Amino acid sequence: MSADKMRLDQAGTRLELARVIFIGRTFEEYMRMFDLSTEELEGKSVLDCPAGACSFTAKGSAKGLDITACDIAYDHDIDTLEDKGRLDVEHATTNMADASANFRWEYFRSIPDLQAARLQALEDCVQDMASRPERYIPAALPVLPFKDRQFDLVLSAHFLFMYADRLDKIFHKAAVDELLRVAREELRIFPLVNLAGERYAGLDPLIADLKSRGYEVLEQTVSYEFQYQANSMLRIRCRK
Repeated sequence: MSADKMRLDQAGTRLELARVIFIGRTFEEYMRMFDLSTEELEGKSVLDCPAGACSFTAKGSAKGLDITACDIAYDHDIDTLEDKGRLDVEHATTNMADASANFRWEYFRSIPDLQAARLQALEDCVQDMASRPERYIPAALPVLPFKDRQFDLVLSAHFLFMYADRLDKIFHKAAVDELLRVAREELRIFPLVNLAGERYAGLDPLIADLKSRGYEVLEQTVSYEFQYQANSMLRIRCRK
């Protein structure tokens, strides 16, 4: 995903696709990033926002889970998204060698291993989009086309906090508030660092504000760490 998602015309969600990075994580990565189990998700409605080319919705739905994905990129046709995704994966992994020291090579053993996982996530995503397009909703934070408390659990990965140099504190607060608006039970955000691996500078004031409004907030270390220091999530439990 790209921070350019936010530079939108208020009339709609379409954005020039060249300005969006269409890359996603696998279902297995999501389960570790957000410390989830299949049993925990059974019987719950889940929103992934922004979902990009992740396979969480595709693989989860195949297991009988109720998952909806939303992303601004979904306003483009599937073939175009697949072509764009393949180019983005190639570009990202080709240039990763220069920054390989910023990553922990345990979950992924090598750059080819990482590339294969990203391409598989993309393939799973676009195939599911073709067969069940109603699961993939074009939308852009901080305004979502969903009802209040529509989803039991909302997940947001690799967007909020990562682009602190391009998205200001006002945006982050508005985006978190919107994700909480559509959540019935809980919002989880991963990771809590920027692209340099530094903890988001506005996190403590954001947490203080949420607690002052009656939310229960927890920073939780998880078992997934690919980018160094990116190994914790924010859990925000909704007010009853």
